[in-house]
Amino acid sequence: MELHSLCSLLQEPSLYTVKAVFILDNDGNRLLSKYYDPEFYPSMKEQKNFEKNVFNKTHKADNEIAFLEGMTIVYKTSIDLFFYVVGSAQENELMLMSVLNCLFESLSQILKKNVERRCLLDNMEGVFLVVDEIIDGGVILESDPQQVLQKVNYRVRGESVIPNYQSCHFIY
Repeated sequence: MELHSLCSLLQEPSLYTVKAVFILDNDGNRLLSKYYDPEFYPSMKEQKNFEKNVFNKTHKADNEIAFLEGMTIVYKTSIDLFFYVVGSAQENELMLMSVLNCLFESLSQILKKNVERRCLLDNMEGVFLVVDEIIDGGVILESDPQQVLQKVNYRVRGESVIPNYQSCHFIY
């Protein structure tokens, strides 16, 4: 009986380490989101409620990590953007932080260090490519920004798609 209860406490090993990635603007509006676990907020309404709760808890805080609704959330801000990576409560915060840093550094390179709302929206194709190179179905594929940039550049050239990665200095 004790062995059975001990076994039930142990979780099966899983590669699914990221539950969601999302980027919000400084008003808490969604710019990008990818949810990888179909049981984790399956509806758009539930996702947006979760994002609103996360934003309300983190937008004035000076931390890099939060625990909310049984989830571990690491986040970073840049000018008018908030970047979030969400994992389960058991997930290693350092692993989630490495994903967040890779995402941020990769986007910083693509956006020519202009990691702000307007540039992000102007380059969404590249942003989605970066996210897809880092995480696939919740599984972390890459945490080195240089490797991500090489793969994105290869995919862009290989598919004859050339996203607009130019500087946003001329927009204003």
